[in-house]
Amino acid sequence: MATAENVRRLVKACLSEDLNRLAPSEGDITASLIPLHTISQAYIISREKAVFCGKAWGDEVFKQLGGAVKVEWLIEDGDVMEENQRICNLEGPSRDILTGERTMLNIIQTLSGTATATRVYVNAIEGTGVRLLDTRKTIPGMRNAQKYAVYCAGGVNHRCGLYDAFLIKENHIAAAGSIASAVEQARANFPGKPVEVEVENMNEFCQALEAGVDRIMLDNFSTALMREAVIINQGQAELEASGNVTIETIRQVAETGVDFISVGALTKHIRAVDFSMRIESPNQY
Repeated sequence: MATAENVRRLVKACLSEDLNRLAPSEGDITASLIPLHTISQAYIISREKAVFCGKAWGDEVFKQLGGAVKVEWLIEDGDVMEENQRICNLEGPSRDILTGERTMLNIIQTLSGTATATRVYVNAIEGTGVRLLDTRKTIPGMRNAQKYAVYCAGGVNHRCGLYDAFLIKENHIAAAGSIASAVEQARANFPGKPVEVEVENMNEFCQALEAGVDRIMLDNFSTALMREAVIINQGQAELEASGNVTIETIRQVAETGVDFISVGALTKHIRAVDFSMRIESPNQY
């Protein structure tokens, strides 16, 4: 989940791209065309139906630009917005509004795109009891923000990084010598950390089950093999289906009885939501 510090860091990095680490008055040379004391009212609308996400980041953009622009939100994270719906009003120095415009829109279009994709998948498995997981296949620098967007849209966050849970994959197993050895070392090195093992066939599945892991990832299993794994498992470990799950196949996978389905497309194959900002009435003082 995104903390205030995560929000601050992302916005700082995004503003730096536009301003070249200069003060806004020096970095935004186009905004300097506007008289210094001009005040404007503006608004942002969605150009399409989608799930909104990104309020904290939008607020932070103008906070870092001096805090003189006031943002009035007309929507909450996770809400569905309609085409041409006004999502917020802004009022403050025209230069600041124009300087922050693209940074704000870039972030909310990406997070809303993530939330919208997630909601589609969540709706596809509604009623099955299966939980939808994200992955680490995120846009560089936006890990926590995208995971927040997944959460807002009804998904569940998988591990945030390499530090909060074990995910023992094919190459880890090869380097460690066996599933049993890797799991034993994981328990010894970091007691209490969740241990998950990715398996590619039923033989590996049985080895992971015998090792007493917390969760087993069924990588590219057929639905028939998933059902077999569910029967053998008998609730001993959580089961996660993964690998080339699409919106067309996810319901079928969910009905096998697994506990989780992880989908990389939630955060890596997103399409940005279309937003537009409009200045209403500039006033010079």
